[in-house]
Amino acid sequence: MRKLLGIFLTISSLAFISSGCYTLKSTAIPLEMKTINIGFFENNAQLVVGNLSQTFTEALKERVRSTTRLSIVSGEGNANMTGTITGYHFEPISIQATNNNTAPIAGAQRLSITVHVKFVYDAEKKYNFEQDFTRYADYTGDITTQEQTLILTIEKQLIDDIFNKAFNNW
Repeated sequence: MRKLLGIFLTISSLAFISSGCYTLKSTAIPLEMKTINIGFFENNAQLVVGNLSQTFTEALKERVRSTTRLSIVSGEGNANMTGTITGYHFEPISIQATNNNTAPIAGAQRLSITVHVKFVYDAEKKYNFEQDFTRYADYTGDITTQEQTLILTIEKQLIDDIFNKAFNNW
């Protein structure tokens, strides 16, 4: 019992001491920034998925709404984020050999999505950026059964990247 109490006190002390040494900041949003306008991300990629613009824009708004104190406005906000989906493409990533009379085939494929984002905060220009963000997901087999799941995975990664660039200064 005494040994167990000693282990508990040691772990509790380490947790208490380490909490003061390292902290994670959830966001680095200036106090003066109260509103943001997030424009519709139009799909200008060569291959167009019908609902991608809508789902991406709404997912980005939801991320801002649920993890910041900012109000999303439809007109000019303190900050403005606009963008377009500029890339949506498939490419083979591993080639498998076949017999001598047949051409090699793709063993796996990659779906990539690229989004161009412009973020403007006039009060502090150091936060402004205009940048392309690209993420991808690999898959095997038929794309039709996996495409929506892959899109959701890639959307989440892109939104994380955009959010971190805009609000965490990463």
